[in-house]
Amino acid sequence: MTTAYIVEAVRTAGGRRNGRLSRVHPADLGGKVIDAVLDRTGVEPGRIDDVIYGCVSQIGPQTFNIARTSVLSSRLPESVPGVSIDRQCGSSQQAIHFAAQAVMSGTQDLVIAGGVESMSQVPIGSPVTVAKELGNPFSGEIGRRYPGENFSQFTGAERMARKYGVSKADLDRFAYESHRRAAAATEAGRFKQEILPLDVPQENGERLRHDVDEGIRWDADLDAISGLQPLAEDGIISAANASQITDGASAVLVASEQAVREHGLTPLARVHAMSVVGSDPTMVLEGPIPATEKVLQRAGMTLADLDLYEVNEAFGSVPLAWRNALDADYDRLNVNGGAQALGHPLGATGAKLMGTLIYELKRRGGRYGLLAICEGLGTANATIVEVL
Repeated sequence: MTTAYIVEAVRTAGGRRNGRLSRVHPADLGGKVIDAVLDRTGVEPGRIDDVIYGCVSQIGPQTFNIARTSVLSSRLPESVPGVSIDRQCGSSQQAIHFAAQAVMSGTQDLVIAGGVESMSQVPIGSPVTVAKELGNPFSGEIGRRYPGENFSQFTGAERMARKYGVSKADLDRFAYESHRRAAAATEAGRFKQEILPLDVPQENGERLRHDVDEGIRWDADLDAISGLQPLAEDGIISAANASQITDGASAVLVASEQAVREHGLTPLARVHAMSVVGSDPTMVLEGPIPATEKVLQRAGMTLADLDLYEVNEAFGSVPLAWRNALDADYDRLNVNGGAQALGHPLGATGAKLMGTLIYELKRRGGRYGLLAICEGLGTANATIVEVL
């Protein structure tokens, strides 16, 4: 098999709910990061073989194949196809996997993988709530297999904390650190290479420059975070130690060895190993632990071989439980902050975090990095990349 290289990675800065990106159509967000990939690499648009986009809430402005509508909103010719996938929160990480597998198989040479989610325009859970009269996604057979379960991510986050010995104090401190790290990284310009600046029209007709993640609390205070009421009675998960609702898009270009030579591309990294697993759906968010174990086994590596890890902060209990279960080094985990500060634009998060991981590895002179994301109903992807 040929090698799959990541030759470009770009994202929008995260937009807060009803913030600067909230009025931009998701297909236009998706098209802008496609155009940025073309601009940065100089690849002739017609040479792109496919666009694979993740999107979780595929309804309303995000339906009718958001990958294809993003293609039609971009500079790509209409001859370039697009396909949308839903692996829940890991959708665009799975898009990268599919793109890498296509390249490694020799069937395609240049694939844009990424994702988009406008959580302001299409609130989380919309496919169920808007069409609830059409039926429940959980069948009678599922109910018999898991009696009394509603497969809630909030319940799963609480269960993760209890199972892996994560306290509320741990969660609140981690949330505080996420904002502190994100603010420091932004002030140091560490996200500049991955962020595509946008001039965004506002309701009053003005255009505002959007190039900084809107969710960062620059004045984050540990006491204020600790004082926030939990979401459930007797629980420890609060709005402060969970991911933020966010609008955004992200994209990477995956290329074969032949395409790298032919187009004079400079690889950022190569895809070293990939895994995807199913786990207990009643825990919902536990998948990154077995996914990491599986990808390390496939690569013949241990966590000690990795310079950095990005484990999505859907809830703070997920990366902290992952750290406790695998005895991981806290100082290598989400070093520039995570979704508690920078946001979690669902279908765009995987490719977003991939860019963050690669650029930070390059900045530090690191070699290997891991990306792992928990996904609804107990699935998870894990990817190891080698920076070149």
